[in-house]
Amino acid sequence: MSLALYRKYRPGAFAEVVGQDHVTEPLQQALRSGRVHHAYLFSGPRGCGKTSSARILARSLNCVEGPTPTPCAVCDSCVALAPNGAGSLDVIEIDAASHGLVDDARDLRERAFFAPVSSPFKIYIIDEAHMISPAAFNALLKVVEEPPPHVKFIFATTEPDKVLPTIKSRTFHYRFRLIPPAVLREFLAGLCVREGIEVDPLVLPLVVRAGAGSARDALSVLDQLAAGADEGGVTYDRALSILGYTDAALLDDTVDAFTAADGAAVFRAVDRVIEAGLDPRRFAQDLLERFRDLLVLEAVPDAGESGLLDSPADELERMRGQAARFGRPALTRAADVMALALVDMRGTTSPRLVLELACARVLLPAASSDNAALLARLDRLEKRLSVTGELSQPAPAPAAPAAVSDEAPVDPPAAPEAHEIPPPVADPAAPPGGVDLAALRRLWDDVLDAVKQRNRSAHAMLKEYAQLAAVDGRTVTLAFKNATIGRQFESRSSDYFREALREVAGIDLQVRTSTDVPASALTTPSVEVPQSTGTGARPAQPVDVVDVTDPSDDDEPAAPESTPEDAVALLQRDLGAQVIGEIDGA
Repeated sequence: MSLALYRKYRPGAFAEVVGQDHVTEPLQQALRSGRVHHAYLFSGPRGCGKTSSARILARSLNCVEGPTPTPCAVCDSCVALAPNGAGSLDVIEIDAASHGLVDDARDLRERAFFAPVSSPFKIYIIDEAHMISPAAFNALLKVVEEPPPHVKFIFATTEPDKVLPTIKSRTFHYRFRLIPPAVLREFLAGLCVREGIEVDPLVLPLVVRAGAGSARDALSVLDQLAAGADEGGVTYDRALSILGYTDAALLDDTVDAFTAADGAAVFRAVDRVIEAGLDPRRFAQDLLERFRDLLVLEAVPDAGESGLLDSPADELERMRGQAARFGRPALTRAADVMALALVDMRGTTSPRLVLELACARVLLPAASSDNAALLARLDRLEKRLSVTGELSQPAPAPAAPAAVSDEAPVDPPAAPEAHEIPPPVADPAAPPGGVDLAALRRLWDDVLDAVKQRNRSAHAMLKEYAQLAAVDGRTVTLAFKNATIGRQFESRSSDYFREALREVAGIDLQVRTSTDVPASALTTPSVEVPQSTGTGARPAQPVDVVDVTDPSDDDEPAAPESTPEDAVALLQRDLGAQVIGEIDGA
C-alpha cells in the first residue's frame, strides 16, 4: 500500500522545509553557534511545517555530530527521528488536545528530571499547545522557566494568543507563514515529476488554491486527484468536479453578463450553478476572487508577468478586456456586494436567494445611493461622454454694412467665379458638435454586449462581419464583409444597433451599411459637424466625409434583390444553425 504524499515527503532537514526560510535560517545559525535556547514556541497556520521543524530541531540536537544544522542521517538517533522512523525514547511528542489537564502537566514535570536514555537531550514536543488548560500551564511554569540542563521544550500551536503569557515569555517565538503560491506551485510541479504524475498545467493552480498556503493540505489534494486519474493523467475537468470549483468559462460568462448589464444571462448562470450541484457559497467566493483579479489587472496591467496573478496568458487577456469594460468603480462596488453576500450566506437556509439578490444589486447601481454606486454610475456616464467630440465654436457675428455715400454709386457684389465653392447653407435639424469615431470604437465591445442583450442574431452578424467605417453628426456607417448579410442587417436588425448606441453612448444616429470600404476609411479621424448659429449661418470649414459607397455600382448593373430565403441560407452557412433558429423565431 502506497504511503500518503504528505507523509512520504515530510521534510527531514531544514533545507527541505518549503517557504519558511525566515525561521529555518535563524535556527540553523543558532545550531552552528551553539546558542540553543531551552524552550521554543512555533506558531502559524496548519500544515506549514511547525511540527516537522520541531522534529528536525530535535534531530539536529541529538545527532551524534550535534548540535548541527545538518543531521548526519546515519546515526541511531537520526534514523529513529527520520520522517518515517520509529521514534526515540528521548524525544517525547505530546498531543495537548488529549493531554492538557493538570495531572498530565504534573506527570510531565516529574519525568523531566530523569536523564535521557541514550541521547544528549530529552526533548518534549507539545503539539496544539493552545489546548493546554491555564491550570496545566501554571503547573508547567516552573519547569519551563528553569528546566534541567538536558531538557528542551518545543511548543507548536495555531493559536499563540491562547498560550499563557508567562509561558510565552520564557520561549523563543518563531512565527511560520503561509507558503506563497508561486513557491508551492514549483514544489508541487517537482513532486509530480518525481512521482511520475501526469497533470494538466491548469490543475496545479487549482491545487495551490485548495491548499490555501498549506503544503500538507496541497499534498493531500494532489494525492486525491492522482488516485482518481486514468491513463490521461489528472485533467482539468476532473479536478473541477472533485474540488467543486467554478469553471473559468462560467465565470467569464457571468462577468461578461455583468458588464453588459444582461440580467437574463446573469440569472441563467446562477441557474447553471444550481443545476450542476455546485455550492452557491463556492460560486460567490469564486466570483469575488475573479472581481479581485480584475481589480488587480485594472490597476497593474502587467500583473500576470510580475507574478501578482497566477493565470494562463489567454485567460489574462480575456480578463484585461473584462476589467476595461467593467471599470474600477463598478468592480469595487461589485466586490463589496459579493463580499457582503458571503457574510449573509452564513447560516441562511436559502443561499441561492442571497446570491440572486446580490447579483441584482450588482446589476442595478442606480438602485443604491451609496458612494460606490454613485461612482459606478459616473463611470458609465464618462464612457458615454467620451464618444461625443467637443462642441464647435460659434461662427463670428456678421460685420455691419459700411455706410453708403449719396455721391458714390454702389457696385453690386460680384458673382462668385466658377471655381469658388459657396459657403454651406445652415441646417437647423443638424446637432451641435461631432462624434468621435475613435472613442466609439473604444466602446465597440460594450455596444456589442448591448446588442446581444436585445438580439443574438444581430450580435452575431455584427461580431463576425461588421466594423465601424465612418460616423458623422447624424449617421454611422457599418462596413460588412458580406453584402447580403449587410442588407439583411440594415432591413431587420439595425434598430437593435441604434438602441444599443443610445444606451451605451447616449447618441442617436441613423444606421447605414456598406461594403468594400477603402482601408483609409477605417482609420479616418472623427468628423466634426459645425454648429448652427443663431443667425442661420454656418462657419465655412470644409468637412471631410468618406464615401463608403461601392465604386462599382456605377459601372455594373445592380444585383437582384435577395429574398429572405436566400439570406437565411447564407446565414446558415456562415453563422450556424443556432443563429438561424433565432432569426426564424424572430
